[in-house]
Amino acid sequence: MKALVLSGGAGTRLRPITHTSAKQLVPVANKPVLFYGLEAIADAGITDVGIVVGDTAEEIREAVGDGSRFGVEVTYIPQEAPRGLAHAVLISRDFLGDEDFVMYLGDNFIVGGITGLVEGFRETRPDAQILLTKVPDPTAFGVAELDGEGRVVALEEKPEVPKSDLALVGVYLFTPAVHEAVRSIGPSRRGELEITHAIQWLIDQQRDVHSTTISGYWKDTGNVTDMLEVNRAVLETVEPCEDGTADEASEIIGRVRIEKGAQVTRSRIVGPAIIGAGTVIRDAYVGPYTSVSEGCRIEDSEIEYSIVLRDSSITGVRRIAASLIGRGVQVTPSPRSPAAHRLVLGDHSKVQISS
Repeated sequence: MKALVLSGGAGTRLRPITHTSAKQLVPVANKPVLFYGLEAIADAGITDVGIVVGDTAEEIREAVGDGSRFGVEVTYIPQEAPRGLAHAVLISRDFLGDEDFVMYLGDNFIVGGITGLVEGFRETRPDAQILLTKVPDPTAFGVAELDGEGRVVALEEKPEVPKSDLALVGVYLFTPAVHEAVRSIGPSRRGELEITHAIQWLIDQQRDVHSTTISGYWKDTGNVTDMLEVNRAVLETVEPCEDGTADEASEIIGRVRIEKGAQVTRSRIVGPAIIGAGTVIRDAYVGPYTSVSEGCRIEDSEIEYSIVLRDSSITGVRRIAASLIGRGVQVTPSPRSPAAHRLVLGDHSKVQISS
């Protein structure tokens, strides 16, 4: 069995962060979300992995390498443009051959991994198996309609009027039957080859399509709100350690990981939280559910429920919350007068200012 990991896409919902970084490499608890998926695949006993890459191919290659650090062997499959999940399967035909495979969206996060799912698929081998979960807004996802006995009867991609609240989770399992399906469909109104259309083709051809509704934790980390929520969930499991240093004037409460070379001085850190390698925390408060990456500096400031990417600094700021701060960012107080906000913002930025 092989794995196909999708790591293309523009990451428009995480802009401006994704103007300069692949969305799959934005860190959750100081580890890129893509890495969690690769670890789950390896834990399921799958070692032959194809990664579909787009404009951020070089960054993905640099981060993942040959896959040996995860216990897998990686083949990179270039996709010229994000033309849909079924298109990714279509261009990966040579890599996949005639083997069963799991398709895993690289920006998805599933607590507990996929080992049980893969083992169940190997035993029953339906032509396709999909994961479903109930969501409050099905219009943002592929949606499944089930009959009275729980069988999949129809799928629809981002419907305006959903027929259920069951959204497709970004993990799919297929036999080689899916290759005929992706060749048999045409582009959707979005101009993409939709995997939901390919699975619907299998259903229409009376092929065996199974579904599993999961009640565990799943998130598509494509926006800031979900990214922070995944960060919170992962930090709940963090093991505390102090490989860095915290002076006697500092207070460390709860599950806090202080990584090698980090320095905490006259500060209060309330876990769960991670302080990255080489980061300096001085005269500051770091609250629960906060991940601070390597090489950062937080001085005379307060922050909680946030993600701070590497090499950023926050100085003299009263309180930051529910924020995603990119790489190499400098956050400082504005001058007290004149009473105006001075902003330098990239394209598609979103700013909230308290009046």
